[in-house]
Amino acid sequence: MNRAGCVAAIALSAVALTTPVLHRQARVRQRNCGQNAARVRGDAANRVKEPGELNAVQIDRVEQNITDLLGLGATSPQMAARMAAPVRIPVYFHSIYAGNQGKVSAAEMDRQIATMNAAYGGRLGGAATGFSFVLKGRDWTDNRTWYQNPQDSDKRFMPKLHRGGPGTLNLYSVDMGDSLLGYSSFPWGVKKHPKLDGVVIHVGTMPGGSIADYNLGYSAVHETGHWLGLYHPFEGWDATTGASGCNGPGDRVADTPAEGSPSQGCPAGKDTCPIPGVDPIHNFMDYSYDSCMNQFTRGQSQRMHKLWAAYR
Repeated sequence: MNRAGCVAAIALSAVALTTPVLHRQARVRQRNCGQNAARVRGDAANRVKEPGELNAVQIDRVEQNITDLLGLGATSPQMAARMAAPVRIPVYFHSIYAGNQGKVSAAEMDRQIATMNAAYGGRLGGAATGFSFVLKGRDWTDNRTWYQNPQDSDKRFMPKLHRGGPGTLNLYSVDMGDSLLGYSSFPWGVKKHPKLDGVVIHVGTMPGGSIADYNLGYSAVHETGHWLGLYHPFEGWDATTGASGCNGPGDRVADTPAEGSPSQGCPAGKDTCPIPGVDPIHNFMDYSYDSCMNQFTRGQSQRMHKLWAAYR
């Protein structure tokens, strides 16, 4: 399953995407909501196109836009201090369900937030990112159409349920079917589409959920990484064209080794690129099993703070 989202980039309307997504009815439709980021099950990655995956030209435009926004101030002591400061993110959790299907309890919401804090706090391995999350509100919506067809309905339920501004995370739980684990907006879309800003996860991916190998709560961790501006370590990979992530733009983070293709399971020693460094199979931004994931890197932390300063 993938973790993907729906955003429109600031000053990037020329690169808006319409990318197919596999639904539970095994049909394909087009998304037209701009740049997205997602997590797909590793065993589905070769047959499910990543929703809204950016190509090298689009990523270059995004990165230039980030540089333009931060300007020379990005290297100033003041900006460095700002980007190193701890960030506490308020979260509104929206449980969308259908009758007796998929309703998330308050305790389950609390466990998901605790998992995110453990991951971003470096308590599972890797770097402490300086980001933490506090649950500010929760609500429950009984709507079968929204629950079972979230990518057909998110332009309706997100504006209706969304709370807070650019620095507030709206987290929605739904049923995405058999391949998609979640999706997220990128931060550069928040100004143009503020009500479509947020993270949507499959309810079965939450801690103790129903999806085997992907039920430790790390889909929300992965998608929130996209929400904070991270790409996949295999950026540039495309199963359709055969393009390798080894030759793509990468994730623009120096301390995550290049990866030719997303990981499935927990393939110890996987090394798909000729340059030094084995694939980052334990990184939260890969497609490995949840049991394999345990880390962000210091470079990813720095990038998230940079993007926070630029957009949120």
